Amino acid sequence: MKFKFRMLLKTLLILGMSTAMVVFVINLEVLKKGREMCDSNDPQAQAALVFGALVWNNNQMSDIFRDRVDVAINLYREGKVKKILVSGDHGQKDYDEVSAAKKYLLEQNIPAEDIFLDHAGFDTYDSLYRARDVFEAQSLALVTQKFHLPRALYLANALRIPSCGVAADLHYYSGETKRNLREVVANVKAWLNVTVHSGPTFLGEKIPLSGDGRNSWN
Repeated sequence: MKFKFRMLLKTLLILGMSTAMVVFVINLEVLKKGREMCDSNDPQAQAALVFGALVWNNNQMSDIFRDRVDVAINLYREGKVKKILVSGDHGQKDYDEVSAAKKYLLEQNIPAEDIFLDHAGFDTYDSLYRARDVFEAQSLALVTQKFHLPRALYLANALRIPSCGVAADLHYYSGETKRNLREVVANVKAWLNVTVHSGPTFLGEKIPLSGDGRNSWN
């Protein structure tokens, strides 16, 4: 009995160490390839892709999300991008990241026709896949925080979308440890998406960035 118990512990230990090693190697690849991509605060791109983030119950954007939108606004006003594409989660009627950002963008006098909304950007892979296949993006400035940029750039490279990363770290954000742990898991998911050539959750009709953004609002 004691021998079997020791064998079980040994097997579990080997499996745990093997899993940890695989996760480490995958994360290393994602981070390495992501950091090899362009990471610049002076991009020139067709559009700024703003990745969605938490929206509170009162339809107010979290600091992380608002900072992303503010950086995209600056890129637009400086003429570095021609359009703003906000991609986020609107999978439930009472939770809508992209419309909260749209309201804020309009309040900042961004022309309505230059605001594009992707209601089915449920994760970074979906956002980039749909930016390419639904919105026909030719080049993108990926606007997000530094902890997220390597994964976003890795996926953009894998999907062959010419992209630069623009950091949106305008404040200190609490919960750094939790975010870093989440990124470890998210990097593995991103690698799996690329490896098995996953499709997005939804596709749909094409809404080219060369057209009117209001066509994407519904």
